[in-house]
Amino acid sequence: MSPLLAALLLIGLLHGAPVAPPSTLASAPLAGAALAPDGWVYPVGPPGGPVDVVNGFDPPEQLWSAGHRGVDLAATAGTEVRAAGTGTVTYAALLAGRGVVVIDHGSLRTTYEPVAPSVSVGDEVGAGRPIGTLESTGSHCAPATCLHWGAREGERYTDPLALVGDGPVRLLPLGPRTLTGAPPPPPSKPPASGGLAWPVATPRITSPYGMRVHPITGEHKLHDGTDLAAACGAPIRAAAAGRVTDAGDRGAYGLQLSIDHGRIRGAPLTTSYSHLSAFSATAGRSVRAGQVIGRAGSTGLSTGCHLHFMLYAAGRVADPVPWLPRPSTATSYLAKATREGYRR
Repeated sequence: MSPLLAALLLIGLLHGAPVAPPSTLASAPLAGAALAPDGWVYPVGPPGGPVDVVNGFDPPEQLWSAGHRGVDLAATAGTEVRAAGTGTVTYAALLAGRGVVVIDHGSLRTTYEPVAPSVSVGDEVGAGRPIGTLESTGSHCAPATCLHWGAREGERYTDPLALVGDGPVRLLPLGPRTLTGAPPPPPSKPPASGGLAWPVATPRITSPYGMRVHPITGEHKLHDGTDLAAACGAPIRAAAAGRVTDAGDRGAYGLQLSIDHGRIRGAPLTTSYSHLSAFSATAGRSVRAGQVIGRAGSTGLSTGCHLHFMLYAAGRVADPVPWLPRPSTATSYLAKATREGYRR
């Protein structure tokens, strides 16, 4: 099949072209799978969950607008991908360089990509039956891998997690996209003493954590961190001691570095530092509190040099400011760090 024909076929499928309803399936649901009340399972990970959600459902207001029309589920390349529900395979081939599988469930269609298909068009599958293996090429989460799982009823996109009853999921921190609904409640009350130090020498908040209209996209969405004024090339410091878990180009976040601090004041904390111009630390490296880990910049979706500082407390995005000392305390802390030779 030519790429053009494949593209036209998939467009027709996704826009509601008539497809023969599935008949009684020869393959029953996966034995022992934990099914949702309506017989649905997660396509990767344990059939009954939990799953790790890298990017949540963020549909566009208009069909042609930008948005995230499904969910991205973390998994490693080569992972078995399963049919989320009973249906008929209506597409299983390459599209725009990535493997795509589409399953028709009657009034709803689900899509899976990037997948190396092990099924063919016309195959009838039961919930939980293997349909292929996850590939790294074309991943929404590059350089990591994840499965993009979508669902559509006619012309309307729908959250595929609703098919499994919004069961046990874990929203992974530091993904390339973020929440667009109301901010989640903090997992615990921040300690009165703070627990973190400001990552810039002279703290000045230019855009706080919370709902706002994005200055570039115009979307009303959660600003999942605190923007701090920082001149281009200014040193950015670790807010606490910990281990660098990631450092790379993260799309809209630009050059982003993440640090796992373990437990601070009883809560597991992770911080991230975005829009950097350069890194001064690498993944796997242990860093001290106040140590320079990078330089301020304007990489990614940014209007100018600054630091986008994020905090995950107990695995959930949170306002970092309550965990930070008053600016005067932060300034004296950084002065002390400098005297101790952290400025390199």
